[in-house]
Amino acid sequence: MSIATRTGDLGATGLMYGRRVSKTNPRVETYGTVDELSSQIGMARATTPCLWIKEELFKIQKQLVPLMGELATAVEDIERYRKDDRYPKLQPEALTHLDELVAKVESEKISFDGWATPGDSLAAASLDVARSICRRAERLVVGTQDLSKIEHSLAIKYLNRLSDVLWLLARYTETNFPQGLAK
Repeated sequence: MSIATRTGDLGATGLMYGRRVSKTNPRVETYGTVDELSSQIGMARATTPCLWIKEELFKIQKQLVPLMGELATAVEDIERYRKDDRYPKLQPEALTHLDELVAKVESEKISFDGWATPGDSLAAASLDVARSICRRAERLVVGTQDLSKIEHSLAIKYLNRLSDVLWLLARYTETNFPQGLAK
């Protein structure tokens, strides 16, 4: 089976359960941005010198998969998707884990003076780019929710908290791994 199906050659793409929509559909933009976020988190994971951050970022990437599944489901199919055991769903425990991660990083040595300016190291800058993409994804999820009347409250909370985590991890990295070097 080839990855090139050619079904999108005319500007349409498939949602969950086969519905076709324009590639400019806000829902497509939304889950595409979460996909972009996952890729940027992968870049941050590849560049961080800190093993526990690598592990946490990998867990986060895994949580974004069910989030994308929900976002890639049309209004007409959302209840079907939420009851469908074939697909993993974003769980409240994922939000709890992010809250615990915020507490962990806040208890560590981090320093910043007012507004943080990204770029002290490739690893920290990669985390800051991920944070910016996460904020955009959050805004798009809110917009998609407003347009479709599908409640995505857990997704919004998750992305909101995730952007906090990414900001804290960037500051932690700048403080503890200057120039990206392990201490």
